[in-house]
Amino acid sequence: MLMFYLGLAIIGTLIPYAAFVPWLLQNGLDLPQFYIEAMANPISIFAWLDVIVAAITLLGFIVHDGQKNQVKWRFIAIVGTLSVGVSCGLPLYLYLRERQRSSEHIRR
Repeated sequence: MLMFYLGLAIIGTLIPYAAFVPWLLQNGLDLPQFYIEAMANPISIFAWLDVIVAAITLLGFIVHDGQKNQVKWRFIAIVGTLSVGVSCGLPLYLYLRERQRSSEHIRR
């Protein structure tokens, strides 16, 4: 599962940025234009609201589960969620948690 989660974290970073970087190169960091295009129609609004709720849920899960299980480097998954999105943050956190569980299992 380690390589599966790590692979998904990498894919979850590359695919969204493959769409965002060309827009960024064309428009620069034009936040008003970004907002206009992101909220262009009801379907895009639906998608953004879904992602925002999922990201808030994931951040809460990372904080709670990470403290409970003392997952090292969990803040990296928070950074991944805030800078890329759930597609990076969730598999990255699962990778970190699984890696820690594997190393604890080996020590026993």
